[in-house]
Parts: sequence; C-alpha cells; structure tokens
Amino acid sequence: MSASHLPKVAGINASSRSPARAAAPLDHLPAAPGVVIQDRLAGWVSDLTTLHELTERLATTSSLNEALDELLRAGAALAGARRGLVVCEPADGLGPVTTLGLGLGPADLGQLETVPRRVSTYGRLLDGSAGTGGEAVAAADLLGDSALDPRQREVAVRLGYGASYAVPLDAAEPVNAAGPVPADGSPAAGGSLTGDGSLTGGTARSPGVVSGRLGAAVWLYDEPAEPGERQRHLIGLYSRYASAHLARLLELERARTHSATLTGELLPGRLPRVPGVRLAARHRTGRHGGGDWYDALPLPGAALGLAVGSVSGSGPGAVAAMGRLRASLRAYAVMEGEDPVAVLSDLELLLRLTEPARSATALFAYAEPGQSKIVLAGAGHAPPLVVGERRAEFVETTLSAPLGMLTCWEAPSVELWPAAGETVLLYTDGLLRCTGDSTDRAFGRLREAAARVPASARHDPGEVADHVLRSVLPRGWDAPGQQPDGPAHTDDIVLLAARFGTP
Repeated sequence: MSASHLPKVAGINASSRSPARAAAPLDHLPAAPGVVIQDRLAGWVSDLTTLHELTERLATTSSLNEALDELLRAGAALAGARRGLVVCEPADGLGPVTTLGLGLGPADLGQLETVPRRVSTYGRLLDGSAGTGGEAVAAADLLGDSALDPRQREVAVRLGYGASYAVPLDAAEPVNAAGPVPADGSPAAGGSLTGDGSLTGGTARSPGVVSGRLGAAVWLYDEPAEPGERQRHLIGLYSRYASAHLARLLELERARTHSATLTGELLPGRLPRVPGVRLAARHRTGRHGGGDWYDALPLPGAALGLAVGSVSGSGPGAVAAMGRLRASLRAYAVMEGEDPVAVLSDLELLLRLTEPARSATALFAYAEPGQSKIVLAGAGHAPPLVVGERRAEFVETTLSAPLGMLTCWEAPSVELWPAAGETVLLYTDGLLRCTGDSTDRAFGRLREAAARVPASARHDPGEVADHVLRSVLPRGWDAPGQQPDGPAHTDDIVLLAARFGTP
C-alpha cells in the first residue's frame, strides 16, 4: 500500500514549499578576490615567459640581417599578424639601409615602397612626423579610412591587407639609477629587466654605441584588426630590447665594413700577369677585421713572388700592422727574393724592432714559372696545397715558429716542382679555423675539397678557389660580405691560387 505522504526525514519538513526563485548558478557567482589575483599572476608569468623566450632567441643572432628577421617573426607572433616588414635606416645617415619582409617577396616590398613616404606608417615614424611622439601607430581599418592616400589604398588592396601596426626602433639610452642600458641590452653585473622595459642594477653603457632612431617595424593584418592593450605592452618591451641589440650589431657591422674597406685598400688592387702562371685571390674579412694578407709581386728574371701571412690581433691596429709588414716584405722580396729564408729573416727582425708586442705567420714563395719551380719558406704558417689531375696533397715543409716568437728566426726552405696544369693554393689559418673542426679534421676537409674540384674547373684558378671555399666554409661565408649563420667568426680568410703551365 502506497503512503499518502512523503516520509519524514529529520531536519526536513516535507510539507514546506520550495522557494519561488531558484538559487543562482555557481558559475554566475562573482569570483573570489584570490582567484582574480591568481589569474592575473598566471597571465603575467605567461607574458614574461614568452618575452624571455623571444629575447633569448634574439640574443643568439650575430648579424644585423639575422636580428632583423628574428625581430619580424617575434613581433608577428606577439601582434597576431602574418606578414610584416622592417626598415633599418639609422637617423645618423651612416647606414646601412636595408628592408626585410616577412611573408612578403621582393615584388611585394617594391609595391610598398611606391607608397609616398609621407603617408606610409614606417615613413612617418622614420621622419618623426607620425604625430605620436615616437609611439606605436595602429591603423585598425585601412580600407575604411576615407582619408587614406589613393596609392596606399591601391597597394593595400593589391597585397590583401586591411590593417597595420607599426613601432619605432629607437636606441636612445634609457638612464636609471644604475646607469645606461648596456649595448647588448642584456642585464650586466646583476642587472634585470623590469616591467617597463628599463634595466636596474646594470653597468654603464660603453661609449661609441649607435643611438637614436634605427628604423621601424610594421606588421600587416589580412583583415581589420589591432593588437590589444596586453599585446601592445609586450611588443613595446620587446622592441626596446631589440633596439638595444640592433644598435650593438649595427656598430659591429659598421666597424667590420670600415675594416674591410681599409684592408681592401692595403691589399693588391689587381694581380700581375706573368707568363706561365695564372693567379686568383679570395679574401674574406672577419667580423672584427684582422691582419691577414696576400701578395703577388713580379720579380727580375720573369720570376714571381707569392706571399700570404697573418698578423696577430684584430681591429684597425692589426690592419695597420699588416699594411706595414706587407710593404716591407715587398721591398725584401725585390732585394733578395731568390732566398725566401733571407726574406722572412729580414721581416722577422723588422717585426721585433717595430712591432714588439705582435707576432705574425708568413709564407713566401719564389716562383720561376718558366721552369715550373718554386722555392718557399714558412714561419709558423700552414703548408701549401697542390691540386692537380692526379693529386691533391700538402707540401712537406719544415716546422717553424711564427715571426716575433723567438730571438732569431730561421728555417730551411723547400723546393716544389708543380706539373703543368697544377694549382698551388696558399692560404691563412682562418680558412682552417672557420670550419670549427680540430686542426687534423680541418686539414682533411681542405684536402678533400681540393681533390673534388671538377675537371672542368681545374683550368681556372679562380674556379678552383671558389670550389674550395664553397666546400669548406660554413653556409654564407662563400659569398663576399656575408657572415656565417652560426656564431660570429673573427678570423680573416685568405686564399691565393697559382696555376702553372700553359693557359
């Protein structure tokens, strides 16, 4: 038999009615203050982690173009954009001036450059006419702007972007209680990056670092959009760090360019024409500029003097010492070139008297192309490499110390008889060191590269030299003025090729 009433349960009155209004769902209740704080802290930690990862990646770049490319990619990730461009145009007018694109080909960049500079976002930032006091400029809906320049509208429609966000790259020195930000933008001596992008606890910035407006970066959106406040803050912090890093790389790039120009003026403008031998030379300047040199000098009796060498140290001082040493070697070669040992002995005495704090390696060869005979002597220098149809082998030279290391240098000379069609390669140690391998493995790579010179290229010493460089050097170093993708290499590279026999 069913009960007519619900059973009584302690504490519950079954006859009481349910309230007319149901309680509010739990997810509609206001969050506790502690939860809000935790969410904000989690967001801040996530932002700082992202910023740290991106700045760490930027810090590993060692060339200006590599840093600009990383800046574009990191900024696109922070802004939520797919394409962009960065213009490097230092305000001091000393260059270099370059434009790189992300997701934009050369033709696309060319289209953007046709937009009048006075109306383009990056142009106004570079010229200081943006009207924002050097702050970022956002164009959330370009095509919806009735005042948009007709050419800018045409390019935007053609390239398919509807909004942009641009930031200036300004390397002005932010000063705080601990002094200016270091040139590399990284904390030094216990410094740390604060929330507003300034540095606390760092050491003073070294003089001579580039400052002022360096350029501008622009990111393009496919549809009308703009970054939120949180994104803007992160982009601002990142661009400050990137500007300091770019200023340091820009200074290094200028120093390397100046050193390369000076070195190029001190080295032979052209190689001599001597019957029975064809010459080719390749020279690559290291990031800091070094003192490597080569020379080819016609001598009496249809002879030819060949020399390569390297002065210790880097920078303008090493380049100047290299110029003095090379000029002296030419004089000694004219006076007693038939005796390479005497030439290097005179050079060693001069080095000890005029450059007591320096040492140098050198190799001098007295060649008689008509007889296919070479007499050479080396001072702490790598042995020449003979490349022919049937051999690719190093010349056996005596072990000797570099110039300036001993009280009196002297080492016996050796004779070499290259066959017709063979090429003798003289090079500096930078060619071996740039491989990053041990000395034995570097020599092995060099010999293997020479042995694999195609038969069609062996008639031209320039092609032989280019093949060796492409095979041995890291990607990028086989082209003049380029730097490797990895860490900066500070050594110069010299390769002098002499092909003997009929042309």
